Amino acid sequence: MATALLSLLGVFVALYLYLYKIGKIGTLVCGTGSCETVQMSPYARFLGVEVSLIGLLGYLGILAFTLGALRPGPAGERWPATVTAVLSGAGVLFSLYLTGLELFVIHAICRWCVGSALIITAIFVASLLDRRTHTAA
Repeated sequence: MATALLSLLGVFVALYLYLYKIGKIGTLVCGTGSCETVQMSPYARFLGVEVSLIGLLGYLGILAFTLGALRPGPAGERWPATVTAVLSGAGVLFSLYLTGLELFVIHAICRWCVGSALIITAIFVASLLDRRTHTAA
């Protein structure tokens, strides 16, 4: 359940950033101006896709999967937590890559991006803890 709630929070953060990126929000509430610097950099796209859209789709996928795993069939089994750990682990690695770009290439830190990185890391940790509580299936 924690992974579902965290992924819903991630959906809101990524959606906010994506709405800014496509011009539906005028300015980002950031406090430093660095968020806009990061969002407008050429590194805000990965393989031609907006990074915020990748995050949004990733969080939506994890949310859908974790909600589906709450059904009576898979509930109590270990494999849903394993899948969530793999998906969120990929998100953690991608966040590390993006944070490295912020620190060493863009020289600006987006607070929303840091928040997203913390959320995906929390999902990863929660899924690992969830794996430990279930017996091997």
